[in-house]
Amino acid sequence: MSFLSSLNQDQKEAVGLLQVGTFLEYFDLMLYVHMAVLLNELFFPIADAKTASLLAAFAFCSTYVLRPFGALIFGYIGDNIGRKTTVIITTMMMAISCIIMATLPTYAQIGIAAAWLVTLCRIIQGLSSMGEIIGAEIYLTEITKPPVSYPVVGLIGCASRLGTMAALGVATLVTLHNFEWRNAFWIGAAIAVVGSVARTRLRETPDFVDMKKHLKKKIPALQTISDATSSHLLEKIYPSYQSKASWKTLLAFFLIYAGPPACLYFSYIYFSVFLKTIGYTSQTIITQNFLISIIEFLGMLTCVLLSYKIHPLKIIKSKAILFIPFIVSVPFIINSTSSSWQIFIIQTISVCFTLSPVPAVACLMRHFPVFKRFTYASFMYALSRAITHILSSFGLVYLTDFMGTWGLYFILIPVALGFLWGVRYFEKIEKKSQIEEETIKLGSKGENFID
Repeated sequence: MSFLSSLNQDQKEAVGLLQVGTFLEYFDLMLYVHMAVLLNELFFPIADAKTASLLAAFAFCSTYVLRPFGALIFGYIGDNIGRKTTVIITTMMMAISCIIMATLPTYAQIGIAAAWLVTLCRIIQGLSSMGEIIGAEIYLTEITKPPVSYPVVGLIGCASRLGTMAALGVATLVTLHNFEWRNAFWIGAAIAVVGSVARTRLRETPDFVDMKKHLKKKIPALQTISDATSSHLLEKIYPSYQSKASWKTLLAFFLIYAGPPACLYFSYIYFSVFLKTIGYTSQTIITQNFLISIIEFLGMLTCVLLSYKIHPLKIIKSKAILFIPFIVSVPFIINSTSSSWQIFIIQTISVCFTLSPVPAVACLMRHFPVFKRFTYASFMYALSRAITHILSSFGLVYLTDFMGTWGLYFILIPVALGFLWGVRYFEKIEKKSQIEEETIKLGSKGENFID
């Protein structure tokens, strides 16, 4: 990782602390998701295969449906109080939810209250993870510059996948070696508390601090005039304060971030249910998903390292182009498949070509104004996750029940095409920004020459 040598000590410390925090957040978040085939039996009433699929979808979606509201809360905190405060709060929220999960009685002990309480914990974890990963990505985007920012911010995505992999590793221990699952949540809670304390060492980002200082100097002089005039003058003084992202930028961001949840559900949850319906045990399914998560992590890490030399938008566009013909062929392959190793190959290809903004996250974040960046990015991230998770989970349950494997087309192909459009849109505005920057540099050189 040669790009790390160009970072100063504070930047390296921030990268380390934020990666560890994101790893812990996603370990705690995904622990339940990937143990759902086991934990749903403990916290929900026993049901038939169809109802079990709906319960799995419900537990999966409960993590994401209220994220847009959390995005508004954390967006306000991140854009008005600071990026540092946000990542500390989110880590503490995850610690609290893990403590509750570790001590929560089962359905057999307290009845339906167990199902409601575990769903509440999943909602808290979803809100926490949303503010965590966006806060970490924005923080690193603002303290580094391209091309170093591409792999540095991309490592946050790798940390989230590593957390997922660790969660699946623990789930494998639970199912194969009778490891107490509650201990996993205790471990996650303990480390999350330590991570929160460690993050108090972070400094606020230069972009946010500079804008705050500038506004503090200008605002006192604006107090004696009307709000309308004040707002107009403030926009003149500091355009970034009042500037807004275009609807196309927001839509493109939304469509790109709709890719990961659809692929996550397809690659892991859909095939987990499929394997269970053809007679495979929870232990076999979790172990197979653990191996898939290792492959996904290695694939993402490779893309992140390549982004230092190859523009990240080209990387994610290439993956999307390869993903579309793969999805078109999937129903044909599944219909002639009956063994776990064949499903393993399909899952492997799926996670290698998965639709993901990593390692291009820094490119996307920089096209939002600084004082609206957290709000815009977190809200569109949360909204895309909430909508796509509902459509992909419940949608696939009913579509595949009615149409068989051909129902996959109605979710995954539109998501892939939307993702590809979003990437191409950001490529256009990225090129436009580069031209503007070059023009400014040439203008500065010309002025220096005249002087």
